[in-house]
Amino acid sequence: MPRKARIDAPGALHHIIARGIDRCTIFRDEHDCDQYLERLELVLTETDTPCYAWALIPNHFHLLLKTGTDPIATVMRRLLTGHAVYYNHRHRRHGHLFQNRYKSILCQEETYLRELIRYIHLNPLRAGLIEDMKALDRYPYCGHSGLLGKIKREWQQVDYVLGFFGKRKAGARKNYRTFMAKGVGQGQRPELTGGGLLRSVGGWAELAALRSGSDWVKSDERILGDSDFVNTVLRHADEQMENSYRLKSEGFELNNIAERVAQVLDLPLKIVWEKNRRPQVVTARSLLCYWATRELGMSMTEIANRLGLTQPAVSIAARRGEEIAKQNDYSLFDK
Repeated sequence: MPRKARIDAPGALHHIIARGIDRCTIFRDEHDCDQYLERLELVLTETDTPCYAWALIPNHFHLLLKTGTDPIATVMRRLLTGHAVYYNHRHRRHGHLFQNRYKSILCQEETYLRELIRYIHLNPLRAGLIEDMKALDRYPYCGHSGLLGKIKREWQQVDYVLGFFGKRKAGARKNYRTFMAKGVGQGQRPELTGGGLLRSVGGWAELAALRSGSDWVKSDERILGDSDFVNTVLRHADEQMENSYRLKSEGFELNNIAERVAQVLDLPLKIVWEKNRRPQVVTARSLLCYWATRELGMSMTEIANRLGLTQPAVSIAARRGEEIAKQNDYSLFDK
């Protein structure tokens, strides 16, 4: 049975789990962890991707990310490829480091954000890497210490998360710490990582009750949320996919977008393809990158190759293009 396509959209919340192939070690020591965190900071900053929780375990890692201007697939490709190249070189190994497909679950933020943060940040304790909550408070390879202010990481969305626990930072940290401690005895929480229906209804007990009744619940293994949320996400994903497929099937491609950019900006078409830093060129190519990724579904790699740019440069251009389009009410097609 073919794998289902990943679901993504700007502002979507994702719980990501990536494991070593055959559960092999991907972080042998602190140096490996530190190198990964340096790369994580770089990628998240360049792609404007918010991070709310994270944890590094010797054979896997967890991330709780919100999609920025770059698709989560692009973010993860850079993280996984970069760490694999570094790790294989340092430890003189060859071949794949990660499982072929990382796990990405699109989550209903208002319902599950706090629970996911707790689940992810308790991972080092559940894995036996540390002894107790006191040790977790200062553990450097988990986002928990950052939320408590023990270790400062600029790329972690500390203020946003603490806002769910109180208005003042000191009180919010105390409430968050209490919330974390209450979760120590909860175990693996399969409803946060298990099958689609289990996630949709909120756990094994709820699933058993549902099966004994006559209610029908929409579920999907790629989504953590209630039935209405699942339906909304799938409908939106289908619309995006259909729109992208329709454009491509009609022969619509990057050259057509370039023509539209030239039209809305009232510029000669050749300026859109120029390679310099003149303001007109920057504006045109930014709008081109934004519409190519958002409307046509082109990958950052494909656009970078066509325009002679790096992937980070395309990401920055797309983010700038989104702002230009919103500020000036530009659209790819006439309204």
